[in-house]
Amino acid sequence: MLRAVPAVAPILKAVAGAFTERGERLLQVASSVRVGPKQYPQLDRIRNEVAATFDLAEVPELFVERNSQAYAYTYGIDKPFIVISTGSVDLLDNESLRFLIGHEMGHAMSGHALYNTLLRRLIDLTTSFAWVPAGAIAMRAVIAALREWQRKTELSCDRAGLLACQDPQAALRTHLALAGDLGGQVDIASFLAQAKEYEEVEDIRDSLLKLLHTEHRTHPLVVVRAAELQRWSASEEYREILTGTYARREDDRPTNNLTDDIKGAARSYKESMSNSADPLIKTINDIGETVMGAAGKLWSKVAPNGSAE
Repeated sequence: MLRAVPAVAPILKAVAGAFTERGERLLQVASSVRVGPKQYPQLDRIRNEVAATFDLAEVPELFVERNSQAYAYTYGIDKPFIVISTGSVDLLDNESLRFLIGHEMGHAMSGHALYNTLLRRLIDLTTSFAWVPAGAIAMRAVIAALREWQRKTELSCDRAGLLACQDPQAALRTHLALAGDLGGQVDIASFLAQAKEYEEVEDIRDSLLKLLHTEHRTHPLVVVRAAELQRWSASEEYREILTGTYARREDDRPTNNLTDDIKGAARSYKESMSNSADPLIKTINDIGETVMGAAGKLWSKVAPNGSAE
């Protein structure tokens, strides 16, 4: 929707990327290992193979930085680059690293850095609005919406990672490692049972706790990510993409019709809510159906022929 507003994206891009991207790249050059044919050659091969899978003309740079924690991130707007930790390199096998690099390359391809930068700027601004209650509430609502979008981008990029490796088990091993597996010590069925247990809580109090747990998170909880991706890997949509049936990059255009964007989002959320076993979501669905049913009855009385009078 932001892309459809004239000049907004270029302005945001200029402000967000003018200095920070250049500085961050220089910092990585000075303090990390830039992956190439002579430095982490195996990672370099995977990086180039993933870029070829995605038909990328320009392969994003990849850096390895020293940190025992397992993570990866993508930075930059004009020329995005990927950073992964030594903890990730130590913990993951080659196909799981392919999934991880594909995930991060998905961020670069999708332009997520621009809007993540916008989110960071808004969070910084919250202190300026804190003394105005209405302003603080409004800003919090905007940030909450962007946080929700941010978490959805992680699910999207998990799909990109799966398309890069085309191995659901490798993707699952990555999620297991992020959750705490130290190499084959976690039973997959039991781990996925945790995701089912989390999704199917029976007490609305637990549902509210889930909302509180995720409100400020940049990523969905790892068991949720694992379950979401395993469901998608079994879907017809995933199989169709593997056979070559998917939207092409050259056909991606910002819509000028806000209604179409809202309808598309509504369909996605409706499907997600309909499939949810969460008691709070079920309650919201029941209320929505009751309201819609009452509205339908009222409409039939006011306009029995189906037209407004």
